[in-house]
Amino acid sequence: MAAAVLLLLLPILVATTAPAASAASSSGGEKSTHIKLYWHDVVSGPSPTAVQVARAAVTNTSKTGFGAVVVIDDPLTEGPDLKSSKPLGRAQGTYIGAGKDEVSLMMNMNFVFQAGKYNGSTVAIMGRNAVFNAVREMAVVGGTGVFRMARGYAQARTHTLDLKTGDATVEYNLFIRH
Repeated sequence: MAAAVLLLLLPILVATTAPAASAASSSGGEKSTHIKLYWHDVVSGPSPTAVQVARAAVTNTSKTGFGAVVVIDDPLTEGPDLKSSKPLGRAQGTYIGAGKDEVSLMMNMNFVFQAGKYNGSTVAIMGRNAVFNAVREMAVVGGTGVFRMARGYAQARTHTLDLKTGDATVEYNLFIRH
């Protein structure tokens, strides 16, 4: 049962981010930046990047994973292949099974850039991730470094989900005003 719930939650977690296309424009001293990257949620193998740390009693019988709490330190890459794509940073935070009647997650994570022109900067993302929707939108609620005082939105699209392992790769498009 726990494995089935984890498989349902993985597409949301596996939003491996990699800025494949990035554009910035400014208007009145404020910049608009678009970053495309891939978020890799790895739950299998000897070194998982997403780990369940808590669960409610009801989680054991829930068809949606309601009450599960997962901590992540997921790689972000420029392309969809984790092994061959240029690493950009890490997605660090949590996601929680928040939907009682449908599979949806409450995402709370920082995209920590560790390479490229955004190295040392972060973008804070928070919001609802309805796992089975083709496109999920979450809020950009802040940032640091280049993205200090950031606001905007992130769109997540599941790129791949391995039903045997639960590992997922998610394409993220960030639209940031800063």
